[in-house]
Amino acid sequence: MAAESAAFTPLTLPVLPLDDEVVLPGMVVPLDLNDADVRAAVEAAQAAARSEPGKPKVLLVPRVDGTYAGTGVLGTVEQVGRLADGDPGALIRGRGRVKIGAGTTGPGAALWVEGTRIDESTPDPLPGHVTDLVKEYKALATAWLRKRGAWQVVDRVQAIDDVSALADNSGYSPFLTTEQKVELLETADPVARLKLATQQLRDHLAEQEVAETIAKDVQEGVDKQQREFLLRRQLEAVRKELRELNGDSSKDSAEESDDYRARVEAADLPEKVREAALKEVDKLERSSDQSPEGSWIRTWLDTVLELPWNERTEDAYDIQGAKAVLDAEHSGLEDVKERITEYLAVRKRRAERGLGVVGGRRGGAVLALVGPPGVGKTSLGESVAHAMGRTFVRVALGGVRDEAEIRGHRRTYVGALPGRIVRAIKEAGSMNPVVLLDEIDKVGSDFRGDPAAALLEVLDPAQNHTFRDHYLEVELDLSDVVFLATANVLEAIPEALLDRMELVRLDGYTEDEKVVIARDHLLPRQLERAGLSKDEVTLDESALRKLAGEYTREAGVRTLERSIARLLRKVAAQHELGRRELPFTLTDADLRSLLGRPHHVPESAQDPAERRTAVPGVATGLAVTGAGGDVLFVEASLADPETGGAGLTLTGQLGDVMKESAQIALSFLRSHGAELELPVADLKDRGVHIHFPAGAVPKDGPSAGITMTTALASLLSGRLVRTDVAMTGEVSLTGRVLPIGGVKQKLLAAHRAGVTTVIIPKRNEPDLDDVPAEVLDKLDVHTVTDVRQVLELALAPATSGATPEVPAAA
Repeated sequence: MAAESAAFTPLTLPVLPLDDEVVLPGMVVPLDLNDADVRAAVEAAQAAARSEPGKPKVLLVPRVDGTYAGTGVLGTVEQVGRLADGDPGALIRGRGRVKIGAGTTGPGAALWVEGTRIDESTPDPLPGHVTDLVKEYKALATAWLRKRGAWQVVDRVQAIDDVSALADNSGYSPFLTTEQKVELLETADPVARLKLATQQLRDHLAEQEVAETIAKDVQEGVDKQQREFLLRRQLEAVRKELRELNGDSSKDSAEESDDYRARVEAADLPEKVREAALKEVDKLERSSDQSPEGSWIRTWLDTVLELPWNERTEDAYDIQGAKAVLDAEHSGLEDVKERITEYLAVRKRRAERGLGVVGGRRGGAVLALVGPPGVGKTSLGESVAHAMGRTFVRVALGGVRDEAEIRGHRRTYVGALPGRIVRAIKEAGSMNPVVLLDEIDKVGSDFRGDPAAALLEVLDPAQNHTFRDHYLEVELDLSDVVFLATANVLEAIPEALLDRMELVRLDGYTEDEKVVIARDHLLPRQLERAGLSKDEVTLDESALRKLAGEYTREAGVRTLERSIARLLRKVAAQHELGRRELPFTLTDADLRSLLGRPHHVPESAQDPAERRTAVPGVATGLAVTGAGGDVLFVEASLADPETGGAGLTLTGQLGDVMKESAQIALSFLRSHGAELELPVADLKDRGVHIHFPAGAVPKDGPSAGITMTTALASLLSGRLVRTDVAMTGEVSLTGRVLPIGGVKQKLLAAHRAGVTTVIIPKRNEPDLDDVPAEVLDKLDVHTVTDVRQVLELALAPATSGATPEVPAAA
């Protein structure tokens, strides 16, 4: 900002206050002399001018909310006379800025103050950036003036070359507020003032452009609605004239489809649903065509009318036929087949005795099929529907995190839809389908709610006959639906939800079952996909058995099917290349040349020096994972007393429960080592390290307790753990072997791994009834109650590495 110039002499001027108004230098304004302050200032200036040459001078000072600004404008009274309305007035021109000083006395009733002129000069010639600023301001001012039609003012603005005068020209802008004009007045530097004026003008033009765009959009919307209204009226009039011309008094098809009242009255709806639908029809008739509520009501009515409220398929009560269908489409899975057969038998007897509906509820079923991937849980749902003669609908729940996916959205939301359960009923076309809730253990929760909690009502046989979807807001009877939920991990299902379902475990297939499934189901399907016939390629049973036993090791059959598909693709490719003639029979001897070496060789089939248990301190355990049962090795070692201190180190990404089991195993050996003839002194002075290979896989649970105890005992005694022995069981501080879970899956895993002897807790002996007979025939299962029995069975004699005679099962 320019400093006050010493070239100007101090001035003593009468103050002419301007309430909520600002006059900038260069402006010419008329003022009403009826205002006492204005008249006093003008009269005082005229009295002073009699003794001085020139026109009367006043100081124009803005007064905002009773407060005077610190800068005023020197004004000269150009003329005194009458205004356009006949009132007395004065024409005053702003000359320059004045810095207001102290008050003083003077003639007349006006307030006199001392002031100093402010230097507003600019350098000549103007710098380049100032020239650009002048051009920008003139361009913006010209654009604004042209929009207002003030063409005569455009030339005057373009003719102003002085920077200060150009900036002060903004004082005429009606869109500026009093505060903005005061800011312009108090900015003494002409360049800074021009920048401020340019920014104010730019902001106003931007706001004006936005306002014009909004106004244009609103006008276009109004015009479109008016045009649509007129066209609809014209269309109705044309239709009416055509009906009268043809002598047809009935409504046309378009009007018939819009007549929701007739459709609701003609539909076979439950009474409460009919009442709710008719209320919505009343709202629709009262709403206008342009109302958004009308489209919501039409969508809701369409959804209600499309639901099969009273449609039901007849169940096939041929129990023998249903069992035959299940046997033909799935091998094994006897538990599920038996449960479906029981359900059909009970339904048949209830129907024969007129007990189809009891207490408003029908006889539906809710089953949870839990097992590792690839055992046929999803495909079993279609077989169940086929056996019962019902329609089948699959609802994928994997990754669903929004509660509205189950219960639906409220109708007030844009794009509202009913939940997946209602959509499944609508898709099935009947009120008693088989609904497969796939991957129920993969349901998540976040800020949008918990879908698993919304499923509590759906899967509760005591509540789901009055299920309410948020979108429908009417009761929907789900009591006749057969719900089949599938999951891989039982622990991932909330306890309250699991309590509402009947649990059926699918723990995996034996090798014999895999061979049957591959021969009867997988091979025909893959032959068709490879473009081959059963007469062209035949897989010998020995090849299927080797595929299942050595090339794949899984609870299900997905990898087995992929291996068969790979075999057939190679045979087809070799035939097309002229390297192999068809028909061709694949045997186990051909697998190595086509698929390479086996990936899973049983531990017992390996060279004795290469086995994991070839050194003391390694034991074989059994575990359950999300992919079924598996073999788990435990390795133990002692640190050199000179390089490491005493203590226990655990590695392998273990959970808290498994870490505690290791502490218990070590404590037991320390307290009972002398009894077991073990050198427990080493445990006091040397560090113990227990490692679980496959360190990237999280592991937890108490069932590795006896395995860790055996590994430590083998390390201390120097006796090897038998290669053909695997074990599972929880250990206590007193050496008791406590029961664990997943016995069937663990024994199937031991059978797949080539283990022949398995040690389990005595209290798990009832679980052996669930294990297939062909597996038990090939396993020597020992049930034990104490760790001492485990060590006696698992450890080889101290004098020899040979396998000892195994005592009879406890």
